[in-house]
Amino acid sequence: MSAIGSVPHAHVGRPVRPGRFPARGGRRIRRRVLAGLVAVAVVISGCGGVPAGRPAAEESPTGTGAAQPSFREPRQLVSANKVLKVRLVVEMRTVELAGQRLRALTYNGDYMPPTIRLSPGDRLDLALVNKLPEKTNLHTHGWHVSPQGNSDNIYLHIHPGETYRYSYRLPKDLAPGTYWYHSHAHPISEPQVFAGLSGAIVIDGLEKYLPAGLRHVTQRLLALKDFQARNGAIPTAGIDSNAPTTRTVNGLVDPAIAIRPGETQLWRLANIGADIAYKVQLQGTRFNVIAQDANPVSTVWSADTLVMPPGSRFDVLVQGPPAGRSLLRTLPYTTGPAGDDYPETTLATLLSTGRPMPQATLPTTFAPFDDLRADRVDRRRTITFSENSASTEFYIDNKLFAPDRIDVRARLNTTEEWTVRNLADEEHTFHIHVNDFQVMSVNGRTYNARSWQDTVQLPVHGEVVIRMRFRDFLGKYPFHCHILNHEDKGMMANIEVVP
Repeated sequence: MSAIGSVPHAHVGRPVRPGRFPARGGRRIRRRVLAGLVAVAVVISGCGGVPAGRPAAEESPTGTGAAQPSFREPRQLVSANKVLKVRLVVEMRTVELAGQRLRALTYNGDYMPPTIRLSPGDRLDLALVNKLPEKTNLHTHGWHVSPQGNSDNIYLHIHPGETYRYSYRLPKDLAPGTYWYHSHAHPISEPQVFAGLSGAIVIDGLEKYLPAGLRHVTQRLLALKDFQARNGAIPTAGIDSNAPTTRTVNGLVDPAIAIRPGETQLWRLANIGADIAYKVQLQGTRFNVIAQDANPVSTVWSADTLVMPPGSRFDVLVQGPPAGRSLLRTLPYTTGPAGDDYPETTLATLLSTGRPMPQATLPTTFAPFDDLRADRVDRRRTITFSENSASTEFYIDNKLFAPDRIDVRARLNTTEEWTVRNLADEEHTFHIHVNDFQVMSVNGRTYNARSWQDTVQLPVHGEVVIRMRFRDFLGKYPFHCHILNHEDKGMMANIEVVP
């Protein structure tokens, strides 16, 4: 079973050599003409600490004799007394990636920046210092917070040399799970995120829905991030998402993850890349999904593979297979005749070792679910995604994005049903800010939703029907394709929620 709202995955586990950007099979190559490489470094203040598992280095399972990196997580910045103060400095840095020294965009000087960890009801005060030669900004992907002022306002431009102070007040009922943060500076979100400007956010609280015996299991963040290398840098111009690409977990190539036979762990899987999809599989075990896009599920569901388009997240329980090695892989995936073909790639190696543990009984029911099937639908709309392959322009309702234009007006305290159609010869990834949605059907077939979500994959020449309730926040915010190349080239629109 694959999850709806994910995308293909798998890119070659080797960097691109300079000049290797041929068109493949007549597919168009998506190019961005941006001068120069910009990067970001971050100096962060706040609570830290990373309780990440760090097994000893192992010999490479490929038999090459090269040392295999140990799994590790980025450090965490954790709220105290319901407040977290963070300072992020954005600048160009040289980082070590897959044995190479590359210029990249960084937060805190790191390609894999700190994880921001909070609880519902907390306040995050975040100062973003821009040391780039171009504008940037910050988006807290998936948060149900105000889109106005100095909260999750993606229309802000923080210019070179400027510092901007964001302040986010998290609702007390903000759903626990895995979120992320990244640049949303239009029309350069793709090169900025592709070159490194993305990191993870964890909102605590999923544990309260677990049986008592599973509330203290080992938790691991697996942030899926991909890069290419050209002339000593991650490129920010001429990006081809179909070219050979190195896939990483927390910035590591094929790290060794430790588990005991029978042990249950909670994994936070997050695709925090710009364009590329993953179709993840863990040999010898299944993913037991307890949250999708930071929405706890009503019924725990199990899958051999999870399709993860850019922006998607799954919180899952995994159980250690019999002693030995097994691979976490991204399987071959195609996004359609006009899209990309991703090959199979190993993401990480699971080392099942040590004294076996009794295998825990996993929960079947989990968290309350606000099922929108029972809501009265106040308005129905049809939204169309399309593209012009000759000009590499991407449209919503036949229009290119205009930041000052309001494309949809919705009223507070209403429920709407949208039929989102894809007229293109490739998949697109629908995403909306502020208010998550419930998938009702895919290509006319009823979808068994166990939770809301904030990303969903649109089938080639197909449609997805969703419902949303506009329950509190007023203001303007976008919906768009989360393949950031498409967003930058026009596939974004504005919705305004009014009283």
